[in-house]
Amino acid sequence: MQQIRNFCIIAHIDHGKSTLADRMLQITGTISAREMTEQVLDSMPLEREKGVTIKASAVRMQYNAKDGQTYEFNLIDTPGHVDFGYEVSRALEACEGALLVVDASQGIQAQTLANLYMALEADLEIIPVINKIDMPSANPDAVAREISQLIGTPEEDILRISAKSGLNVEAVLEAVVQRVPAPKGDPDAPLRALIFDSHYDAYKGVVAYIRVVDGRIQGENPLRLMVTGAELKPIEIGTFAPAMTPAKQLEAGEVGYVATGLKTVSECRVGDTFTYKANPAAAALPGYRQVKPMVFAGIYPVEGEDFPELKEALEKLQLNDASLVYEPETSQALNFGFRCGFLGMFHMEIVQERLEREYDLDIIVTAPSVAYEVVTNTGETLQIESPADLPEEGNIQEVREPWMDIEIFTPTEFYGPVMELVTKRRGIYINEEYPAPERIQLNFEIPLAEIIIDFFDQLKSATRGYASLDYQFKEYRADKLVKLEIHVNMEPVDAFTTIVHKNDAYRKGQALITKLKDLIPRQLFVVPIQAVSSGRVISRANVKAMRKDVLAKCYGGDITRKRKLLEKQKKGKKRMKMVGAVEIPQEAFLAVLRLGDE
Repeated sequence: MQQIRNFCIIAHIDHGKSTLADRMLQITGTISAREMTEQVLDSMPLEREKGVTIKASAVRMQYNAKDGQTYEFNLIDTPGHVDFGYEVSRALEACEGALLVVDASQGIQAQTLANLYMALEADLEIIPVINKIDMPSANPDAVAREISQLIGTPEEDILRISAKSGLNVEAVLEAVVQRVPAPKGDPDAPLRALIFDSHYDAYKGVVAYIRVVDGRIQGENPLRLMVTGAELKPIEIGTFAPAMTPAKQLEAGEVGYVATGLKTVSECRVGDTFTYKANPAAAALPGYRQVKPMVFAGIYPVEGEDFPELKEALEKLQLNDASLVYEPETSQALNFGFRCGFLGMFHMEIVQERLEREYDLDIIVTAPSVAYEVVTNTGETLQIESPADLPEEGNIQEVREPWMDIEIFTPTEFYGPVMELVTKRRGIYINEEYPAPERIQLNFEIPLAEIIIDFFDQLKSATRGYASLDYQFKEYRADKLVKLEIHVNMEPVDAFTTIVHKNDAYRKGQALITKLKDLIPRQLFVVPIQAVSSGRVISRANVKAMRKDVLAKCYGGDITRKRKLLEKQKKGKKRMKMVGAVEIPQEAFLAVLRLGDE
């Protein structure tokens, strides 16, 4: 165990984590020059396209250190975007050390801080690394000063590298040997192995990524999951090199995988503990805190008969992405689908794209919303997750919405823009603290509905990407909230229904009608679009009809012939209007999201 080093790379998005992982794989000879591509560990096409890591991925390397010994490195490359912070928190549990990568031209940024605090909480050894020192705009001395003030590492001990060219990357590997402690654990105790990730394989069933804490895991012995109680005989165990490579056994301190053969997703949960069926451990390892979905949205199949495929796809996706939560729901406009909970808007976008690409599904995603509490006149309290379920206004005593305690870390120069952004969205200022020179922590209370859509994007824009945001649920609070419905062709479309503050209803209704008027395609009849709130129409627009010239073939002759044709057309239009369905494109459902952009 003294020769094992388990570590991860944490950083803000786009600071060079995956590039550094590539160089390490090359230097240690884990990947031959022929197999080398950029972002080796980002195996999803989506990750390569967007240039972000979405899934944490593990790899084992053998490193011949300068002291003449060979060390086994288990590296976990983690995502940098805030919406995938849950992936990072799980990867940290499997490690003893973390490389904190900071871009020499951008300095410490929001997610660097958030990930750093997570790593310190998990009690990891932090090795700060300044990357991209060969960039024309690099300022490594200033960044080293910033890091030194933040975590107390002397400036001369902070490594300066260029992951792209490979400059000084060898020193990083040496630092891992010297500074990251060897894993602790008892190889002779009963087996305990933590599942920190998983994916679904059509042939091997659920493949669990594990970190063996105590004991050793061998191929043929039956295993038990300590939380779900599921029992299984592993099909295969092995390590990541970086492809899955079978092995005879995994010992305490090692990272690898177990192909369980389980076909149902619910039996093998991330955060569970493997032990032997015959000689079980006394207590499970502490799992993970339950993830808090921020944003709820409906996902529906375009074709009703695809519902079972969507259900199966969500199950498999949840195995790969434990922060996704969902439950079935129905809608009058869109039939059967699921109400899904996401960690943020980028997470929602990625899930939508993965469902469409990996599972080949045509889906419609509705506008995101939050859960409300409604007290009826009879004194009953209802939990409402979909705005369409809100009872009639006459039956409601009060509507309560979730309020959050939020903390925003930002450089002091952005104090004004942050205050303006939060107060504009009904936020209440509580207090402020100065954790470091030039840095301020602002504490606010704000309704969750105000932060789910584009608050984070606007916060990033206002602070040039330096602010970081953390939030905790505070309480449900009553306010003047009303349902805003959209009627298309006199029919309410529940997918457009939102719950808004009474003072905003008119403005939001009008903005939405204006957008929908451009997005809903023209039919052969006039399509009225109305915004309805508190029982009255507050805004209306018509989508003009496509005109067909029925008189084209009727040249000359008596006017009565023309009138007859027009009357006939009028009747046809009337009938069409009664039975004609208006196709609403996906962009129209997303228009509700972009209302804040105006």
